Amino acid sequence: MKDPYTIVRRPLVTEKSMTGAAENKYTFEVDPGANKIEIGVAIEKIFNVKVQKVNTLRVKGKTKRLGRYPEGKTPDMKKAIVTLAPGQRIEIFEGM
Repeated sequence: MKDPYTIVRRPLVTEKSMTGAAENKYTFEVDPGANKIEIGVAIEKIFNVKVQKVNTLRVKGKTKRLGRYPEGKTPDMKKAIVTLAPGQRIEIFEGM
């Protein structure tokens, strides 16, 4: 099995993800090759919480202008929205 820290890259802290945190839903950027089961196990090991459900989605990179070059592209990524069991919390998202 993969290392949990290679599966979960970083938490995504945005306005939308913070409103989801009030409903026990937390958003993370994850490895594009990881499946829902691996993501759930990794979150449980890293944050010591009980995961109830995992939803994933792929986000296409945007086309951007990069200096004098006519076109560049931001990288594609995979997001996971993790729903925790009632009464569980992840402390990273608290106080933001």
